[in-house]
Amino acid sequence: MWRTEEAPELAARYLGDLGSRWDHVENVGRLADWMVAEVALSPEIAVAAWLHDIGYAPVLADTGFHPVDGASFLADEGASDRVVSLVAHHTGARFEAEERGLERDLDQFAVPEPDDLDTLTLLDLVSSPTGAITTPRERIDEILTRYPESHPVHRAITRSRPELLASASRARVRLGLSDVWPAGVLERVGEPQPH
Repeated sequence: MWRTEEAPELAARYLGDLGSRWDHVENVGRLADWMVAEVALSPEIAVAAWLHDIGYAPVLADTGFHPVDGASFLADEGASDRVVSLVAHHTGARFEAEERGLERDLDQFAVPEPDDLDTLTLLDLVSSPTGAITTPRERIDEILTRYPESHPVHRAITRSRPELLASASRARVRLGLSDVWPAGVLERVGEPQPH
């Protein structure tokens, strides 16, 4: 039986041994939890934040495209349609699905509400691969330097960059967050738990 309050533990179980991947996910989740308390973010968006990268777990890899693999796993586990659709479509997944020829795999999942997707995109783009706080622009630049130009991720991010930045900006405005958010937030909610 699916229980939303177990999302952090589920994420840790599948991603806790993946080093910096876990550091990134943990901080995205912690920021989402802060938003639940401080800006009345839906707990379901926080669940999606904790689980957005669960498809990177080697045991869950099927297509090799983490949004689809994660969403498929969560659907099988009984997660809500809202959580599953957010995980499937997070942070420009449509663009990468097109680059990989996996549009049909992604299309099995409903497209989430735009405001929800904007919020998850913002959360994902303010946490670096190591879990450090960053800006959406810096995060996108980092992704482009990490992957060669011929890689599907590089091509997808190049194409989606304007939409990703606009998405993060819309979420900031809608949620009343400053341009420097989340600077200082993680220090106020405590240090990550050891893993």
